[in-house]
Amino acid sequence: MKIALLANLIKNAPTWPGMPTDRWDDLDSPKTIASITKALEAGDHTVQFFEGRIEPPHSVVQKLTDYAPDLCFNITEGHFGDSRESHIPSILEMLQLPYTGSRVLTLALALDKPMTKRVLSYHNLPTPEFQVFEDANEDIAADLLNEDGELRFPMFVKPSREGTSVGVSAKSIVQTVSELRDALAEQIQLYRQPILVEHYIEGRELTVGVVGNLGRMAARRINDSHLPDELPAGLTFFPVMEVDLDRYEASEAGVYTNRIKTDLVDTFYYLCPAPIDEALAHQLNVLTAAVFRVVGCKDVARVDFRLDALSGKPYILEVNPLPGLNPEYSDLCIQARAAGWTYEQLVNEIANEAFFRYGMLEGVTRPSQNDSMS
Repeated sequence: MKIALLANLIKNAPTWPGMPTDRWDDLDSPKTIASITKALEAGDHTVQFFEGRIEPPHSVVQKLTDYAPDLCFNITEGHFGDSRESHIPSILEMLQLPYTGSRVLTLALALDKPMTKRVLSYHNLPTPEFQVFEDANEDIAADLLNEDGELRFPMFVKPSREGTSVGVSAKSIVQTVSELRDALAEQIQLYRQPILVEHYIEGRELTVGVVGNLGRMAARRINDSHLPDELPAGLTFFPVMEVDLDRYEASEAGVYTNRIKTDLVDTFYYLCPAPIDEALAHQLNVLTAAVFRVVGCKDVARVDFRLDALSGKPYILEVNPLPGLNPEYSDLCIQARAAGWTYEQLVNEIANEAFFRYGMLEGVTRPSQNDSMS
């Protein structure tokens, strides 16, 4: 098959005076592009890379039309706008070109963390109480208050529409109203977007990666207290991974910070499989499948959790329908490796899921499904 690999390279990203230093930390490196290309070529595909931009000289519309790929392997993050991760997929749909991963609506929804949390809350899936601030001095909603009308500190402050923990540091944890207002003012000024404030769940950081697709399912509400005991068919669940936050300096405050994901990535500490019992691993997998379903993910995703240190209850932090694919340190790749998958197998399974979803069966072997890997 002829595949167009679409991504945004950090080195080609726009810059401007006063830009946050972490602004493009979720974009990709040439090494990741080379690794995906090599993996797809090992799967007997012809691959060409295209920068996911539309302005000259990068305009991808005519280039894709001329190349006429059978499939687009999409990992574009985009540059501007509330739904930047959905921009290139929107163009691909207009050009009627099939592509890997989630569709436009899911990508736009998942990038907006508050909107995702609203969907999770509607389905009674466990996610920390939250409020969105567009002004640092907005009134505080009742959801963040205790029975005495006081704020339920600690709180956690982060940009609404970023990946790779952009804007997340030890300062994201606030203990007083004054600290909250200061953190809001700083992040609103720096990132120019609404800021999410949620109740801080102190505890372990866990993540679950999946590859596959769910069959047609009724669009009924899911209730956390009535989740199915059995995992749904169609998804391969990788071993649960834990970020070993105890191994990092006190400066990171027990948080999976942007600094850990970028500056400290060469000394990344993780446990995979995570040292948890089978019952908890199963619960996390069931919750992951529920999130995959209600958000509308396709082909691949990763769901991040916090395990409350006091109650042991897992809380959903967010879902990433475009998980990183750096073969050395991306969470999904580490989990796939722990499951015994090669990097080439992971990349080609994602492509194969898209081939089958679009009905392009010729020359493609159906991916094997392991319904439970914990």
